[in-house]
Amino acid sequence: MAAIHARDLSTRITRTLRGSEGRQSAMPPQRPAPPTEAWPAVARCVAASAGLLARGRVRLTRGRVGSRMLFADGSSARVYRETRLGDGTAVDACALVVAFRLRGVHGRGHTLFRWESILNTPLFVGFPGFRSKLWLAADEHGRYRGVYEWEGAERAEHYARSLWRVLALVSARGSIRYALQPGVHRDELTSRSPRRGRTRPGGEDAWWLPVGPP
Repeated sequence: MAAIHARDLSTRITRTLRGSEGRQSAMPPQRPAPPTEAWPAVARCVAASAGLLARGRVRLTRGRVGSRMLFADGSSARVYRETRLGDGTAVDACALVVAFRLRGVHGRGHTLFRWESILNTPLFVGFPGFRSKLWLAADEHGRYRGVYEWEGAERAEHYARSLWRVLALVSARGSIRYALQPGVHRDELTSRSPRRGRTRPGGEDAWWLPVGPP
């Protein structure tokens, strides 16, 4: 049964990669949520986060911290923090990967960002459907990623498009993007993806797909 499940996951990911080749002509570009939708959603999230933090529902775990992830575009990044709400597992799972590049940050500025980024926790844990997040440091191109588990694809996309407004305040123009994998748990995406050499790199469009350790 586990082997069948792994093959099904690999098939879904392969179809996504093949489909991405014509993405720019076949699919509309990603856009942030309208300000009148995004900012109230962020405000509700901060309020909900305060309650979750006060009740001790949010946990920092170290199971994946320090490991490196290799992506199908040839880049790699280190996991520097892991945040979970409860046990971190969704029923109607959706894996979400968000990426961005900070504007005007270089050298030690990245170290400072990693330290202070924990203060951003209230900006996501209170969104409906959040379950867990892996925080990835900047890769070789200065690109940060968050790899999430979400309860439901619609909720995941609502979060990604709302978060866009926050990220746009500090990110390089045109660097924000996200990818959804409905029906896939975060740990399935990061642990059961084909290893290097088993999947054909998808170029820039495959920035979101983990393919194993370097």
